[in-house]
Amino acid sequence: MRNVPDEMAARMASGAATLCHVWLLRRRDGVRLGFTDHDCDLTVDGVRCRAESGWTAGAAESAVGLAAGAASAAGALDDAAITEEAIAAGAFDEAAVELWRVDWERPDLRVRLWTASLTRIRREGERFTADLEGPLGMLERVVGRTYGRMCDARLGDGRCGIAAEAGATCDGRWATCVGVFGNGVNFRGFPDVPGDDFLVAHAATSGRRDGGSRR
Repeated sequence: MRNVPDEMAARMASGAATLCHVWLLRRRDGVRLGFTDHDCDLTVDGVRCRAESGWTAGAAESAVGLAAGAASAAGALDDAAITEEAIAAGAFDEAAVELWRVDWERPDLRVRLWTASLTRIRREGERFTADLEGPLGMLERVVGRTYGRMCDARLGDGRCGIAAEAGATCDGRWATCVGVFGNGVNFRGFPDVPGDDFLVAHAATSGRRDGGSRR
């Protein structure tokens, strides 16, 4: 639930059209930057928010706040704020971003719409696009390896360890790795993991349901 200041709520209810967006960005090195879609610079929370940056809301102001969703913001490359060199150096990687709705006549009247972290920023001509991820987005990330029967290496990469010929493909199965490529020693899956049938095993007079290897 957003905490809208009473005075701001009253101004909104009166139909006052004095609202704009402000983005506050904090890099990992502590540098703070501000941007706004208003036509004049604003100072919010002690940060000068540049109007000429061209930042736009990108995706809707929706799911980034509390959901594990994603959004984006776009703007112009500016030598005084976001430069191509800084992007290439990773200065903005994992920066914290807040989007605020601000009364430009009274910048102290504001409500935070969502918070996010900057997962990627890329140049597109003379502009950039920043991909943003909500605070719960990391719950959707796969960290480390997961157990599964299939090999999770790519044919020809360092973990696979063989020189893949042009057009060669691998379906990730143990039988293919061993029978086609003779590369079982580098198989990156777990072919002996019990199958789902073991979870529902029941007494049976035929068939194999001992939870053993399903190769």
